[in-house]
Amino acid sequence: MPPASTYRVQLSPGFTLDDLAGLADYLAALGAGAVYTSPLLQAAPGSTHGYDVVDPTRVSAALGGEMARRHAVDRLRALGLGLVVDIVPNHMGIAVPWANPWWWSVLRDGPASPYGRFFDVDWDAGPLLVPVLADDGDGGAAALGDLRLSGDCLAYFEHRFPLAPGTLGGGVAAVHQRQHYRLVSWRRATTELNYRRFFDITSLAGVRVEEPEVFHATHRELLRWVAAGEVHGLRVDHPDGLADPGGYLRRLRAAAPGAWVVVEKILAVGEGLPASWPADGTTGYDALREVCGLFVDPAGEPALTALAERWCGPQDVRALERDCRRLVVREALWAEVRRIARLLPDFPADRAEPAVAELLCAFPVYRSYLPEGRGHLDAALRLARGANPELADVLDAIAARLGAEPTGPLAVRLQQTSGMVMAKGVEDTAMYRFPRFVALNEVGGDPARFGVPPEEFHAAAAAREAGWPATMTALSTHDTKRSEDVRARLAVLAELPDDFAALVEAGAAGHPLPDPTLELLAWQTLAGAWPIGADRLVGYLIKAAREAKLRTAWTRQDPAFEGAVRDWARAVLADPPAELAALVERITPPGWSNSLGQKLVQLASPGVPDVYQGAELWDFSLVDPDNRRPVDFDRRRALLARLDGGWLPEVDATGAAKLLVTSRVLRLRRDAPELFRGYRPLAADGPAAAHAVAFARDPRLVAVATRLPVGLARGGGWRDTTLSLPGSAWTDALTGTVHSGHTLAVADVLHRYPVALLVRSAQC
Repeated sequence: MPPASTYRVQLSPGFTLDDLAGLADYLAALGAGAVYTSPLLQAAPGSTHGYDVVDPTRVSAALGGEMARRHAVDRLRALGLGLVVDIVPNHMGIAVPWANPWWWSVLRDGPASPYGRFFDVDWDAGPLLVPVLADDGDGGAAALGDLRLSGDCLAYFEHRFPLAPGTLGGGVAAVHQRQHYRLVSWRRATTELNYRRFFDITSLAGVRVEEPEVFHATHRELLRWVAAGEVHGLRVDHPDGLADPGGYLRRLRAAAPGAWVVVEKILAVGEGLPASWPADGTTGYDALREVCGLFVDPAGEPALTALAERWCGPQDVRALERDCRRLVVREALWAEVRRIARLLPDFPADRAEPAVAELLCAFPVYRSYLPEGRGHLDAALRLARGANPELADVLDAIAARLGAEPTGPLAVRLQQTSGMVMAKGVEDTAMYRFPRFVALNEVGGDPARFGVPPEEFHAAAAAREAGWPATMTALSTHDTKRSEDVRARLAVLAELPDDFAALVEAGAAGHPLPDPTLELLAWQTLAGAWPIGADRLVGYLIKAAREAKLRTAWTRQDPAFEGAVRDWARAVLADPPAELAALVERITPPGWSNSLGQKLVQLASPGVPDVYQGAELWDFSLVDPDNRRPVDFDRRRALLARLDGGWLPEVDATGAAKLLVTSRVLRLRRDAPELFRGYRPLAADGPAAAHAVAFARDPRLVAVATRLPVGLARGGGWRDTTLSLPGSAWTDALTGTVHSGHTLAVADVLHRYPVALLVRSAQC
């Protein structure tokens, strides 16, 4: 059974399971239905996130171990809170080989290891390549001189690797040549790696969870918790990396029949989950795009596009995305291309590899799911043929093979890799190179679509209620590029594009940055996340510049350019232009309105809403690791207590108004779930009707929010705009205000706050 809602908590060595147990009473008071945690299993030494699991058979010692887990479970259970756990079936951490007993065994014994088939290794390609050696342009040859024997290990500085039995003798080089692995230059990971990894991260090795033995070994402990009633839901990380996501989910559902299961699946606009997947839905990026887009004014598109064109040149995001996908294939994922091309023995490598690369870059979605996702594959094939007619015969052969063997090795490799290309090319490159309006540059978003019209939003919400009522919805996650409140404030720029253009012109005159793309991104970052300290701003801008890969990159850093970025950030913060303060002052109040509006809409809409840790108050975080900073829960406890004492806060910098909205809707979802069924759009009538978004769930519950608040104020406010309701007596669950009549003045409904949650009296 799905929870009424979830509250995401990022566990780490600095916030353990014991800390979670201590937080449980606050989360229960907030109204959360379940706690939703980052992974609990043993991760790599020093891990701050838990996605680099090294031992799936035990709880992370850094989080407190099994005793702490039991204590947290008992505490949650006593307070009526469920537990949803993030699980990572696609990969395991291998950065510290000795910490992962399965990987250690594979390195020592090769394919003969009991775990030799657990990892997705191409043993036919020769010894396992481990890309850890330094490379000064010599292919890592000089670094081999730094290898040492240390007991029964081969050592390279702090790294330790096991020796196969009976391989000592004849010097370090000879011993190294006898192993089932080869230590090679870190640069060779791009072109020659022979194990599947998570995206381009060589320290995360793909696991063959499609094999029943591997599934049971990696899930035994998790399933024990589910069977004991200690875990009620599972969030499946990165299913697109699996050989057979549908088969995996069917096996998981059979093993955990009562669990709520959602998948971290990025859906393109109009795309749905495969019908054969026995999942309850996604982790909510599709809802994030729809809800946040509702508060973006499409009228701002021409001016912001013109500004970006003056600064950065033509703004063709589709062409940019295609170029960026090609870039990451060439510079980061060519090893995957080569592995796929080897499955086409009828064509030479110089033709098979370009054809595979072009096909991977042409997918309109993250991956197809053959045979039911054949339409997406056919679209990619058509685009690839059009771009490279000289490769048509290779592409035709690929199409024929996939038609005859939709579950064969070629199909599996292509599908596993297309998502990597999309994620690295679009999410992690193009979205940092397209600074026209970065509020749209979000995971699951589409920067080419400038906002979401109310009609589109209502249609999507109704479809969610009809088809996926138990799917998760989200506004902020640990993977979002910007928090919901940063996006809400930036959305105001679509209503004030000329004001933003003035800031950019003035700011660039006083503080020029030697990269126009990063410069336009930086001024939006300052406006959206202000106030921000130097360390946070520098960290973000360096990461953004490296992801964009224009002047610097993770694998080819430019120290001089990065130094200029650091100097720029500190100079701007030391002497910010007056236009920045003026713009922030102007956009902050309407940004608060947008934040409250999108929060109410998310929490009251169909689906299971998730609240990201700390986001019940204003949170102006940027991409990770910024969004994993410690949360001041003591402050949130104190403010919630004041609210429960009858305080109705102003909409101000404290963020208490957002806490009021969050707690009241979550509590109502928990205590009266019958009110959150069905979905019907409600249309306002009058001169400001376009600024109201409203809908009914059960006929006894109506949510009302303000959109485009700058335009609303510019037009004279609500005036005589009205809203017709399915009842005549209503109480606002946020303020306690009673409203009478079937037709209400919107100005009265939204007199105190820019949002209202109306509950109909029982007798009406």
